[in-house]
Amino acid sequence: QVQLVESGGGLVQAGGSARLSCAASGKIFSINDMYWYRQAPGKQRELVAGITRGGSTNCADAVKGRFTISRDNAKNMVSLQMNSLKPEDTAVYYCAADITTMNVTAITRGRYWGQGTQVTVSS
Repeated sequence: QVQLVESGGGLVQAGGSARLSCAASGKIFSINDMYWYRQAPGKQRELVAGITRGGSTNCADAVKGRFTISRDNAKNMVSLQMNSLKPEDTAVYYCAADITTMNVTAITRGRYWGQGTQVTVSS
């Protein structure tokens, strides 16, 4: 069983900052890429940023220069530092990770998701 638990978020004023964190736990053999997605009301879920195990990152154009993704491999954690927040950043933010689990009988790879955390940016 693998769990991803997000923390952070909440209500932030426009121009402010917030930091989201996500910790993976369970019977984890290895974690490859990690991600942050978001879903605003009435819109599809979209990729915000991704980071490889080696630390290479990519960000959506809408957040480039404002958001930074990072990870701590030793702690199985991924974070998203969000600066210069705008009302259009309001969404539920989800972390996701490509995780390999291993037990006596099988090796399994899959993408696991957190439960989501609300970020609301007021104007």
